Amino acid sequence: MCKPPETIKPFAAYFIFILVASMSRLYSMPVFDKTDINGQKTQALQEKLSGQNKATLSSHNKKTQSLPDGLEIFMDAYPDISFTAEYDDDLSDWKITLKIPENQTMSTAEFYWTDGSFLPREHLGDKQKHWTLLYNYAKELKDPSTYTQEEIEQIRLFSSADNRQNGSGTPQYFFDAVYDCKTRGAVERHIKKTFFLGKILNVHEKIIPVLKKIESEINEASKTDILIQDFVDDLYQADGYLWRNIRDSNRKSFHAMGLAVDVLPKRWGHKIIYWNWQAQHDPQNWMLTPLSERWMPPDGVIKIFEDNGFIWGGKWPIWDNMHFEYRPELILYQRSKK
Repeated sequence: MCKPPETIKPFAAYFIFILVASMSRLYSMPVFDKTDINGQKTQALQEKLSGQNKATLSSHNKKTQSLPDGLEIFMDAYPDISFTAEYDDDLSDWKITLKIPENQTMSTAEFYWTDGSFLPREHLGDKQKHWTLLYNYAKELKDPSTYTQEEIEQIRLFSSADNRQNGSGTPQYFFDAVYDCKTRGAVERHIKKTFFLGKILNVHEKIIPVLKKIESEINEASKTDILIQDFVDDLYQADGYLWRNIRDSNRKSFHAMGLAVDVLPKRWGHKIIYWNWQAQHDPQNWMLTPLSERWMPPDGVIKIFEDNGFIWGGKWPIWDNMHFEYRPELILYQRSKK
């Protein structure tokens, strides 16, 4: 039952700038300090994304006095990893070296910053095919009844199979290194069985502690929130690891990394849970499906996931309302904006 399109694929290099700018309008949102929401400290993010580590700088030119804009977000999101930043004058870019703890050893990976894409040197010639890893994850859902005709056309372009197969997308080299998930054989060494809200779930071992914390917070919240209690009672299945590509693309799904969870209810109440299922019935206007006709987890459940570093697929233009994905850097990026 895992069917999420983790990212959206622009049609061609020309459209990247247009579409990103448009989606900033489409999903405009208030911004917050990364550790403060409505004046209250976000304890879950503070605990998991404490940002205790600092980057090491080594270079011989004027760039030594600064970091590439955005790198500190990754340092805070992945505090167990050591980041070293060294400016490469020949390539006019930052070389980022990661030292990643792995079973009492330390693995090393080298990337070039390339505006936050984390590309290996051998793939720098393909940088036009890759997005930055930091995009504007929305705080609020936009009412589709307010879409302009231009926005509707852009979402149609986003969602086309040709765009998704041939357009730019999220580079996966950083995640392959951090989670040792480049190949099926590699990642399956890290896939462990756990239980989430009473359902068997296979996920990457690195996110099990976070899921346990989320489970505990959901169970506690269910004692006083009837919507959350109904969500827990109505949960039919939780799907995690599945080795596969994102629909209509040649990129791995975050399910293939063991970093995504789909929550499936027993009853959907005749509502729609996934954009593509609706697109099969209404290929031109599926994006105008009212929010009231889409199945969604309760707001309280979504907030608990987000406060622990997960994004929700219901906030994507090509929405996947069952889908949660561990991307702590995106939560911090959203909350760090002034």
